[in-house]
Amino acid sequence: TAKSINKMLAIKPGAIVPFIAETGGQNAMIVDSSALVEQAVDDIVASAFGGAGQRCSALRVLYIQDDIADELIKTLAGAMEQLQIGDPEELQTNIGPVIDKNAKANLNNYIKSMKAKYTLIGNASCEKDTFDKGHFVIPHAFEIDSISDLPGEIFGPILHVIRYKYNQLDKIIDDINSCGFGLTLGIQSRIEKRAQYIKNKVRVGNIYVNRNMTGATVGVQPFGGEGLSGTGPKAGGPNYLIRFATERTYSVNITAIGGNKDLLS
Repeated sequence: TAKSINKMLAIKPGAIVPFIAETGGQNAMIVDSSALVEQAVDDIVASAFGGAGQRCSALRVLYIQDDIADELIKTLAGAMEQLQIGDPEELQTNIGPVIDKNAKANLNNYIKSMKAKYTLIGNASCEKDTFDKGHFVIPHAFEIDSISDLPGEIFGPILHVIRYKYNQLDKIIDDINSCGFGLTLGIQSRIEKRAQYIKNKVRVGNIYVNRNMTGATVGVQPFGGEGLSGTGPKAGGPNYLIRFATERTYSVNITAIGGNKDLLS
């Protein structure tokens, strides 16, 4: 969509229009063996399924260090079972509908195809009456082998989980970078040196450590991606307003008035 808008602006008669794009991403979270499992699961559920997974910054691919993978996956599956799907106006509701019937159909078809190919980790449930009344998609989590298995960004409450070993950290960072997206990345770790190491290697606009990956506060946490995830500058950042302004210069040759600066006043 951003590329289409950019092309339309390029052929538009008249002045060249500045273009700021903020798109989606193949957003990942890396959970190492030092992470607090319960905190990580809370942040994973909020990041992957909040807003029915329709936030541009939503978690799509979860990397779990093999040492804690079994425990975390079991806890995640239990947390997903507790999710309530329904009308967002109801206080007990955790997950509302997706945007329209086409999104619902496409996402549910994708879930069917994933069940045929990969291991289902967990899912929520939904009463049939509720499911049939609206554009609801039940949150699902699948264990896959690689981020390259995905056809692109899956814009809905579907989480893809990948196990990794300690010595594979550089490889998964390369895999994330190779996707071309660069919006958000989550890190769950109590080792500051490791979080800094990942930060220095990934090419993403927004990194969140030991918290959920959605809901950046504009003005406090400037937001915006790079690569396929946007052009910048970041919304709420110091350069955002400047991008909408027009820069002008005013130059005077003071030798033309004999070098007398008083004549300029």
